[in-house]
Amino acid sequence: MSKKHALRRVMTATMAVAGALALGLSGASAQAATSLDYVALGDSYSAGSGVLPVDVTNLLCLRSTADYPHVIASRTGARLKDATCGGAQTKDFTQSQYPLVAPQVQALGTGTDLVTLTIGGNDNGTFINALTACATAGVLSGGAGSPCEDQNGTHFDDQIDATTYPALKAALSAVRDKAPHARVAVLGYPWITPAAPDPSCFVKLPVASGDVAYLRGIQAHLNAVVQRAAEESGATYVDFAQASEGHDACKPDGTRWIEPLLFGKNIVPVHPNALGEQRMAERTMSVLGLG
Repeated sequence: MSKKHALRRVMTATMAVAGALALGLSGASAQAATSLDYVALGDSYSAGSGVLPVDVTNLLCLRSTADYPHVIASRTGARLKDATCGGAQTKDFTQSQYPLVAPQVQALGTGTDLVTLTIGGNDNGTFINALTACATAGVLSGGAGSPCEDQNGTHFDDQIDATTYPALKAALSAVRDKAPHARVAVLGYPWITPAAPDPSCFVKLPVASGDVAYLRGIQAHLNAVVQRAAEESGATYVDFAQASEGHDACKPDGTRWIEPLLFGKNIVPVHPNALGEQRMAERTMSVLGLG
């Protein structure tokens, strides 16, 4: 056999082995992904409340079949059990939120491999109360000054530290007890308000110019507390501070991840739209090394 033919045979054999290895690794990755038992917990940001289509199996929770858990499951092949529910607080992890709606941690088990959740924004009514207070003050002031901060000061931040933080720790402890072998990912909340006041946004998000930073500060504080509780509980925190910058509720349709308070496209305002849920899923998969 000539050297040329011998070399060709060696190269052919090498390529065959490499191809077999690649197929084997690809098959192993696919098998690992499809074998994941995945449970999604959390509030309306997890449930995709307001995003169509609606999950008709549980209308009380206003859950979407296009929420970020469904996006993650569809892209990884994981077996999803979606226990998310709009309006959920940390207490609803261990007690029934509505009649016939089981505590969320009951969806977990010793065989659960992956858990994702977004929670904490409804405790103390932080989001709804802060937004309502600042929108009302903004309208009455005609968008000038910082009337909401003047009226409320550190009230919302104090509640986050006093009650939300320990409640988050307790909820994550309950998750760990029910799913001791699972990888747990706790997602932060994407930005609702822009980095700087946008006067053109007042008709959609009627917050006074001086209160835009105030609201953003409350959200940043909540996210920091969520991150602290997650890391202290051995969970992975998925940070959206940088990823969601420039995709707040003041941005145009197709760019924003969060719908505005007024004149938005979703039936539930100030919540992620379909694009937001998709981007939340993608960021989570990137942090966890899934996909």
